[in-house]
Amino acid sequence: MKMRILVLCTGNSCRSQIAEGFLKKYLPQGSEVYSAGLDPQGVNPKAVIVMNEVGIDLSGHTSNHLNDYIDMQFDYIITVCDNAKEKCPIFPGGGKKVHLPFDDPADAVGSEEEILEEFRRIRNEIEKTVELAVKSFL
Repeated sequence: MKMRILVLCTGNSCRSQIAEGFLKKYLPQGSEVYSAGLDPQGVNPKAVIVMNEVGIDLSGHTSNHLNDYIDMQFDYIITVCDNAKEKCPIFPGGGKKVHLPFDDPADAVGSEEEILEEFRRIRNEIEKTVELAVKSFL
């Protein structure tokens, strides 16, 4: 079944971008997936790097504001951070709300490689969760 899904987080820079990429991979052809943030920060280059490693190109993605989608209807609104869940209790575009919280890889500290490893860990966690969600209830 084709669906229209919006993924929300605070900055629309890492988690929601990664989730959007995996949803597009696992959902049926023709489904529409968008991501947005409450305070868009631009797509994090490390998110682009780690997604490229698994064959998903985020280089053309933009960081969008929630208001860009306010007039659209969605089947599902997925929040991937607690901040987005708390600040978006009601979305005019309807849809079933699903909360799938993940750590923010942008908070990682350490060497460049340690930070990339944290991005990979969260990328892998998001992929497993998205794949299971698509099979289970989306």
